[in-house]
Amino acid sequence: MITAPTLHTARLTLRLPGPQDFSAQAAFLASDRSRFVGGPMAAGEAWRALAYVIGHWTMRGFGKWAVTLKGSDQALGLVGLYFPAEWPEQEIGWHLWDEAAEGKGHAFEAATAARTHAFTTLGWTTAVSYIALENTRSIALAERLGAIRDPQARTPDNDPVLVYRHSARASQ
Repeated sequence: MITAPTLHTARLTLRLPGPQDFSAQAAFLASDRSRFVGGPMAAGEAWRALAYVIGHWTMRGFGKWAVTLKGSDQALGLVGLYFPAEWPEQEIGWHLWDEAAEGKGHAFEAATAARTHAFTTLGWTTAVSYIALENTRSIALAERLGAIRDPQARTPDNDPVLVYRHSARASQ
């Protein structure tokens, strides 16, 4: 059985992703909005991508949460901790599936909770966010979170991405 802690913020619940999230993720991953996270992709690839996210919890003991508004089980997207085998460093990542959920501070609130969990509960001392060069919204969010661009950091597969470094001090 896969388990994950449930995190709560003022407006959000961060819970383990599950099969109930597939339709929303598949719709997002089929759209051009997913271009910064490997999309667009077909339904089969989207299914495997969600299985990968869920399995990450078993392999690492941490992962990305499905973000919902309190009182709802409808996921707005995925936010959390990520460290697949080929990643040089532990990452804090985010993507909201529904464009209507953007611009309301949900990603900021969820990423703050995930980062706090990483630094306080898991004992991380640093983390990064790998962001596509053209992803101005994610760059703005990383900067709002207090992350600092780290041009010296290694990237996954030497991909041309920006690396933003999060400090444990920002979570205190």
